[in-house]
Amino acid sequence: MSDYRIESDSLGDVMVPVDALWGAQTQRAIENFPVSGQPMPAAFIAAVAQVKRAAAQANASLGLLDEQRRDAISDACEQLILGKYADQFPVDRYQTGSGTSTNMNLNEVISAIAARQGHEVHPNDHVNMSQSSNDVIPTAIHLSSVLAVKGRLLPALSHLRGIIYEREAEFCNQVKTGRTHLMDAMPVTLGQELRTWREQLVAAEARLGTVLQELAFLPQGGTAVGTGVNAASEFARQFVKFLKNNTGFPFRTLEHKFVGQSAVDAPLALSAQLRGVAVVLTKIANDLRWMNSGPIHGLAEISLPALQPGSSIMPGKVNPVIPESVAMASAQVMGLDAAVAIAGQSGNFQLNVMLPLVAGNLLDMIRLMSGAAGVLADKAIKGFTVNAEHLNAGVNRNPVLVTALNPEIGYSLASEIAKEAYRSGRPVIDVAEERSGLSRARLEELMDPLKLTRGGLA
Repeated sequence: MSDYRIESDSLGDVMVPVDALWGAQTQRAIENFPVSGQPMPAAFIAAVAQVKRAAAQANASLGLLDEQRRDAISDACEQLILGKYADQFPVDRYQTGSGTSTNMNLNEVISAIAARQGHEVHPNDHVNMSQSSNDVIPTAIHLSSVLAVKGRLLPALSHLRGIIYEREAEFCNQVKTGRTHLMDAMPVTLGQELRTWREQLVAAEARLGTVLQELAFLPQGGTAVGTGVNAASEFARQFVKFLKNNTGFPFRTLEHKFVGQSAVDAPLALSAQLRGVAVVLTKIANDLRWMNSGPIHGLAEISLPALQPGSSIMPGKVNPVIPESVAMASAQVMGLDAAVAIAGQSGNFQLNVMLPLVAGNLLDMIRLMSGAAGVLADKAIKGFTVNAEHLNAGVNRNPVLVTALNPEIGYSLASEIAKEAYRSGRPVIDVAEERSGLSRARLEELMDPLKLTRGGLA
């Protein structure tokens, strides 16, 4: 018993570990939700602390909170934003759907930190002034997502895009066989293939930027149901003013705050774009795996860096472990997005009741895509080597090159030439010289693989 203290709330007394900064409501949540052992992400805790700090500043500016308590709350929040007291937020993410347990966890810890500095700050009356869990948690979802995308994901995607651009320029004239349906098609350059990945990333980044603008509108100030009860009419505008000053991002107040509390449409839009990033990274990863396949009986177009032995039984085997890792991370993101979509359907009247799931999943998705983009850039694309001799030989043997003759000899004759070249194993240009009536020089001009990558008519 000496290891515990007694705390009270509206339901009665609760035994709380003597050294814990949290109080009765947090302790009840710890006992009520032993579900996953996964607490809310640290980035989300920091975002709630940002909300509490800006709320204290707004309340003080309106004459509702004295400067001493404002400063005590702000100082405590600053410590939480910096990652201190991280062990004081043990509430499971699968908790009450409003996130009330996490909101009260922050309120109680901030109050306790202030008390250690000699300030009397009540968790509900002061830390939670002009707020409800029902607007704090949705606001923190927007805030944490925006900060994570800007601070982590966009830089990681930009880095990946830059590495691809460097390799793209390096291989702008390296011709290879294009493939549609995984079958040999007209030639492309490796640079064109890499540029495709880069352009996909450019578009994905632009779509993320659009979603960030939507997430900039916050429901803070709606309090319990969106009407703003117990909050001054100017609170919401003051709140976003201070939050903008504190974070540097142009947050704005949502005019009809009901929509940000009863629905999670903007976070759902972000989830969809994160799924889109996962699709792009999966495409890149799978292309790399195919290009690296072999080395004897696969495509063997490139060799990815050898990072670790690939088998516990087959000596010398090396696997494309980075693309595999990226594909798994991307698959997980797609699954998390499906869960967020289900959560988005759980807006019952004035409150969505799967808010902690949305918050946790979005931050997990951002973390996974940021990490995957980084390793894909630095441990796969940056260091792969090209088997140029093998690529060149394959291009010159490709019967599909006869496609370039269609405008001059017609599809039917070109098809016969391609089939004969394939059956006989002879170079397609030799068969074409015998059957097309075109000179060798003209055939070489028409079927030049590098020229064919530029498109148009010869």
